[in-house]
Amino acid sequence: MQRSWGVTWKADLKDSQKGGACGLENDVNDAPYYGMISAGNGKLFRSGAGCGTCFLVKCTNNPACSGSSIHVTITDECPGLCNNDNIHFDLSGKAFGYLAKPGREDELRNLGRIDIQYTSVQCYYDFKIAVKIDSGSNPYYLAMAVENVNGDGEIDRIDITAQGWKSWAPMQRNWGETWKFDVPSGTTGPFSIRFTDRSSRSVVAYNIIPSNWAPGKKYYSNTNFP
Repeated sequence: MQRSWGVTWKADLKDSQKGGACGLENDVNDAPYYGMISAGNGKLFRSGAGCGTCFLVKCTNNPACSGSSIHVTITDECPGLCNNDNIHFDLSGKAFGYLAKPGREDELRNLGRIDIQYTSVQCYYDFKIAVKIDSGSNPYYLAMAVENVNGDGEIDRIDITAQGWKSWAPMQRNWGETWKFDVPSGTTGPFSIRFTDRSSRSVVAYNIIPSNWAPGKKYYSNTNFP
């Protein structure tokens, strides 16, 4: 494991935090993330490309530390002072507490900032890839956040096609884990989505977005990366 001297925590302990700059909103508190999330500084967030990446972290240099690794997913950006460190995790209050021995969670949280060890790992969720339609979407503009991505956890490219189309069209990263597409007039769906990860592997979610899609709705595919 690598060592990081920049680890802090934030958020109400009863409710982790919103998906922030990655666009996952309150879904980070539900399966498969369960609030075990972190914001990352620039080297982890990478202008949104780091959204969805997974890490094992543990602390060992304080008597309150359990020494056991926990799994966290990057779902937000920690700007400003976080970039004073080479690598900086800003864990949810829930995740930070899980670094502690049972009964010593508050003792560890009260330190505010601790030293941890971390390593990048493959993501694995017992779920299929899902897309959540952004609230600003309309028949001519489709934006969506991507969730539950196995493997790298990092989507490098997304292409879209609709019923009757003979080719794929690229979507653009809007911000974080949210992608957008200007829908041609007269297109109603259903839409199929092709996801390509950082390792250039692709999976296709056929007809994942129905013709009667609606802003704010989440749609599950029947696929994920191995």
